[in-house]
Amino acid sequence: MIALAVLVVLLVGADFGAAAFAEHTISQKAREQLNLTNDPAVTVHGFPFLTQALSGDYSHITINAQGVAVPPKLRDVDFNAEMSDVKAPLSDLTSGNTKSIVIGTLKGEVTVKASDIAKQAPLDKIENLKIEPVTEDYVRNGENGQGETTPPTTNAQGEPIDSSSAGIRLSGNVQIAGQKVEIFCFAMIELNGQKISIEPKRLQFGNDKETTIVPQAVQDALLPNFNATIDTGALPFSVTPTSVRVNSGSVTIKGEGKNVAFSGAKPRG
Repeated sequence: MIALAVLVVLLVGADFGAAAFAEHTISQKAREQLNLTNDPAVTVHGFPFLTQALSGDYSHITINAQGVAVPPKLRDVDFNAEMSDVKAPLSDLTSGNTKSIVIGTLKGEVTVKASDIAKQAPLDKIENLKIEPVTEDYVRNGENGQGETTPPTTNAQGEPIDSSSAGIRLSGNVQIAGQKVEIFCFAMIELNGQKISIEPKRLQFGNDKETTIVPQAVQDALLPNFNATIDTGALPFSVTPTSVRVNSGSVTIKGEGKNVAFSGAKPRG
């Protein structure tokens, strides 16, 4: 009985050790292809690992990376990839050859931070740019619409339903008649191929002006400062963007790909 227990412990230890080796190999290759400073976090899900390794079929692998540069202008985005039905021959994996790895289904998301968005023209004219989610109804109708932070629509599992557009509130300081004034811009953000566009709808003065509506003449002059197009380049693993979500301080773009080659991880410039 003791011998059996020892054997089980050894087998489990060998399984975890093999899984750790595979995760390390994938992490190093992903680091090279994504031009990262540090190895991304890689998790091979499922137990036992050796059964998956011997067959070369992996049900679920996750990669999380931070500080990914996405050409042409984004420099510090967070990337998460959920990979299902991954084909990775054991001989290639042990030799460090990832060229033949094929991902059956890849769900990826890139989170672009406000600091990166603030560098895009003409938003670079806005000082101390901040981003918050807001309902589309509030963007278009203000106090006559739904509440500014009405909870998002969810699916049966209670998860937010993502779409190709969302409401966004941008705030920051601008110069008006020689004075620095805080402005809130309520806009729509939408996907357009590999780009996301911000279409401003209306403005409000900031806290010291009791968030009052900006006069139309001033709106006409300032709204263009919030009208921006941000090129996400090609997401890692050649994933095509399908939805966008606004978070507090960032924007997340999601995408999905089928039969994706792991060797295509590097974003296209």
